[in-house]
Amino acid sequence: RMEQLSDMANGQTYTSNGYQDNNNESDRVPELRRISSASNFYDWEAVKNRYKKFHSDPNVNYFWRAHTITCLVLFCATLLYLSVFETSSFDTEYNTKRGLLAVILFFLLYGVIYTPDGPFLRPHPAFWRFILCLSVVYELGLIFLLFQNASDARHMLSYLDPELGKPLPEKDYGGSCLIYDPANTTDPFHNVWDKMDGFVTMHFIGWWLKALILRNYWMCNAISLLFEVLEYSLEHQLPNFSECWWDHWIMDFLLCNGLGIIIGMKTCNYLSLKPYYWTPMWNIPSYSGKLKRMVLQFTPYRWTEFDWSPTKSLKRWLLVLLLIAMFLLAELNTFYLKWVLWLPPPHPLCMARLVFILCMGATAIREIFQYTDDSSCKKFGRQAWLLTAIIVTEALICVKFDWPTVSKPPPTRIIVIWSVIISLTIGWTLWHFCLKQLIFAGQAELKDQQAADAVAAAPKSRTNRRRKDD
Repeated sequence: RMEQLSDMANGQTYTSNGYQDNNNESDRVPELRRISSASNFYDWEAVKNRYKKFHSDPNVNYFWRAHTITCLVLFCATLLYLSVFETSSFDTEYNTKRGLLAVILFFLLYGVIYTPDGPFLRPHPAFWRFILCLSVVYELGLIFLLFQNASDARHMLSYLDPELGKPLPEKDYGGSCLIYDPANTTDPFHNVWDKMDGFVTMHFIGWWLKALILRNYWMCNAISLLFEVLEYSLEHQLPNFSECWWDHWIMDFLLCNGLGIIIGMKTCNYLSLKPYYWTPMWNIPSYSGKLKRMVLQFTPYRWTEFDWSPTKSLKRWLLVLLLIAMFLLAELNTFYLKWVLWLPPPHPLCMARLVFILCMGATAIREIFQYTDDSSCKKFGRQAWLLTAIIVTEALICVKFDWPTVSKPPPTRIIVIWSVIISLTIGWTLWHFCLKQLIFAGQAELKDQQAADAVAAAPKSRTNRRRKDD
C-alpha cells in the first residue's frame, strides 16, 4: 500500500504491465488522498514530490531486514566469550571502562534494531537510527558532566585521551590587520597567508553541507551574517573571536561561507531536478553497473525542497527565528566548549562532534520543516527534540564551568547593535502579522460598507426621481 501510494504520488500507477506514467494531473492527488485515507496513512513527502520522476523496487531484500534473531545470537555469543573464556582482569579502572562501553554498545544495538525509522533512507535507515541512539548517549553524557565541577569534567576527558585536561593557550587571530605590509619585503602579504589555515577549508565545506541541510539561500546567509556579528560581539570573552575586518567579511562571510552556500544551493537544485529510479543490485547485469549502484547508495533516496516561506504565517516565522537562534547557539557552543574543557581545536573529539552535529542536524531540520509545513504533523520530531536538548545542555555546561568569562559585560556599541537588531525584528513581526492585517482589514471593511451603502441608496434615488417626474 505504501509503495502504491509513493508511486501514485510521483505520477506512476502499477498495472499488470508494470509501472505506467499517469499524465492526468487532476486525478493524481485525489486518488492519492483516497489511498491515504483507506490505509490511515498520509505520505506528506510523496505528495510534496508528486511531480518528480521517482521509482523504487517494492521488494524488501536481505540488506533492508532488521535481522533481530541474528543480532541476538551474536550478542549473546559475545557476552559468553567475554564472561567465560576471557581471562578476568583485576584492574578496576580497566573493568569500569569496559563495563561502561559494553552498556553503551548494548543500548546502541537495541536502538538500531528496534527504534522507528527516521525520514532518511540512505545509505541505510539503520545508520540514522544509530545517530538517534548515539544522540541519547551523548545527551546522557552531557547531563552527567553538567553535575560535575569544571576541574573534574576536564579530568574525566583525560580518560579518553591522556593529553587532554591541560590548559591550552588560545590563538589570537587579530594581530596586524594590514593586507599589504610594505615593511616586509620578503612577503608583504604574510598577514593574509597566516590566516589561511585548515579552518578556511573547513568553513567552505561546512557551509556547503549546511546549505544542503537548510536548503534556503535566505536562512543560510542570515545565519552566516549573524554569526560574524556574534564574533564581533563576543571577542571580549574569547580571544579566538578577535579577527581582522577582512578576515570576518572577505575571507569568512564572502569567500568561504558565501561560496559554500552558493555551491551547496546549486547542489540542492541538481538533486531536486534529477530523476530517481532505484533498481536492485542483483537486477543489474554488469559489474560496473553494480559498482555504480553501490556508490549511488550514498546519495539521497529522493529530494524534498524546503520552501520555508517564513512570512507566510506567524507560526512559520517564529519557528524559523527559533531555528536560526538554535543554529547560532550550536555554533557558539563549538568555541565555548573548547575554551571551558581545554580542548585543542585540531583534536579528533572536536572534529567528531562537528560531524555528529551535522548528522543530527540533517535529520532534525528535515523534521522541523515537516512540522512547519505538514498540517497533519502534530508532534515535534524525535531527532529535533534531542538536538534541541543537546544544544541547551552544552550551553549550560559552558555557562556553569566558566561563568566569569560568559558574564563579562559587552561594550556599549555591542549593546546598541543588538538592541537595534532585536527591536527591528520585533517591530517588523508586529507590523507584518498584526498591525498590517488590522489596517488592511479595516480598509477592506470600510470599502465593503461603502459599497453596501451605495447599493442600498440606489433604489431610493430611483424612487425619488420617479416621484419628481410624476
